[in-house]
Amino acid sequence: MSVILKRTNQKMPLVGFGLWKVTKSTCADTVYKAIQAGYRLFDGAGDYGNEKEAGEGVRRAIADGLVKREDLFITSKLWNTFHKYEHAKEYAKHQLSLWGGIGYFDLFLVHFPIALQFVDRKDKYPPEWWGLDGGVHTQNTPLQETWTAMEELCEEGLAKNIGLSNCQGSIILDVLRYAKIQPQVLQVELHPYLTQQQLIALCKTLGIAVTAYSSFGPQSYVELGVDKGVTGLLSHGAVAEVAKTHGKTNAQVLLRWAVQQGVAVIPKSNDHTRLVQNLEIFDFQLGENEMKALNNLNINLRLNDPIDIDPRLGIFA
Repeated sequence: MSVILKRTNQKMPLVGFGLWKVTKSTCADTVYKAIQAGYRLFDGAGDYGNEKEAGEGVRRAIADGLVKREDLFITSKLWNTFHKYEHAKEYAKHQLSLWGGIGYFDLFLVHFPIALQFVDRKDKYPPEWWGLDGGVHTQNTPLQETWTAMEELCEEGLAKNIGLSNCQGSIILDVLRYAKIQPQVLQVELHPYLTQQQLIALCKTLGIAVTAYSSFGPQSYVELGVDKGVTGLLSHGAVAEVAKTHGKTNAQVLLRWAVQQGVAVIPKSNDHTRLVQNLEIFDFQLGENEMKALNNLNINLRLNDPIDIDPRLGIFA
C-alpha cells in the first residue's frame, strides 16, 4: 500500500522503517533484516548519526539481490545548522555520500523550521541542537533561502521529492507563496494523544502527503525521560479493547488508525517479531466508532517540542 506524491506521481509506501535511535553498531544489520521482512521505505536524517550504517545495510541488500535501488524509498532530512543556502546544498550532498551509492534521495525534508548557527562537520557531526560551547545559537536565515536550495537539489536530481517536517499550517501556507517546487510531504508527530486533525485536513486540501512519527506516543520518549508521565498508548485500555476485537496488537491498531486516514507511518523495532507485525496492518479495518474512540484520546500532548530545549524555539506556541 502506498500514497502517490502529487508532483512526481512517485509511490511512497504507507508503512516504512524509522531510523531514529537505531544504534549505529547494529543499524546496517537492522536495515538489511527490515528489507528482508518487506520494508521498502527507510526514514533517516542527518541528525540521527547513522546514515553511513543505514547505507551499508542498503548496499548489502542490493548486492545480495534482495532489492534494486528503485524498489526503495529513502528519506533524509536537513538539520537546523545547515539552513543557509550554501550549507543546505553542501550538507545534503554530504549526507547522500554517507548513504553511499544510492544516487539520490526519494524524499528530502527540512527537519525543523528553525535556523541555528552553522557548525562545521570537521568540528562536530551531527551537531545536534548545541554549538561547540554548549549553547543554543539561533541564526537569521529565512526559510525561503533554505527552500531555494531544496528546490535546486530537486532540479539537479539529488532529491526526487522535497518536503517539510515539524511545521504547522501557517508555515506551510507561507512556503506555498514562494515555492517553485511545492512541498510534497509533511512529516509530523501524530498519535491518538496528538491527533492534529485540522493539520491533516489542510494537507489533504493542499495535496501534501502526511507522514506520522512517534505513532506509539510516549513509548519512544520513556528512555529519554521526557514521556510526560502519561499512560503509554501501547498499554492503554481503550487501544487494547480495539486490538482485542480484531485479534491484533495495540501497536498494529495505532498504526492502522493512522494509515486509515491516509497517513504514512514509520515505526521502528529492534524486535524482529514486532518489526514484521508492524507491516501486517492491511488485513483489517477499524470501524467508525473505533476511530472516534481513538480520536477521543486526544489531549494535544506534544512530546517532541524544541521549546523544551530553549524558550526561543517555540515553533508550536
